[in-house]
Amino acid sequence: MPRAVSPIRIELTPDERDELVSLARGQALPHRLVVRAKVILSLADGRSVRGTAHDLVLKRDTVTRWGERFVKKRLRGLDDLARSGRPAHFPPCDRNADRQARLRAA
Repeated sequence: MPRAVSPIRIELTPDERDELVSLARGQALPHRLVVRAKVILSLADGRSVRGTAHDLVLKRDTVTRWGERFVKKRLRGLDDLARSGRPAHFPPCDRNADRQARLRAA
């Protein structure tokens, strides 16, 4: 059976490849950034959208979205877009109920 070809064509410069490899190996980086770098590297290596999604346990729509954003914006496309709304007042990792109660009372 012939190998499926991705409809997204990504040609990386050596600098972009080095940066993406560094991001994909990053252990102190946000997981979402590591996964996005792996998606782009996989597509640049000629893997299909379906194969990339299967390997990285993602939906095909997600792989397509990041591939297309990379084609349009290059490395800047891996960053999160600005979101509307007010920033969270309480950080989700702070589970100290006493501190939160004092902040609410203030």
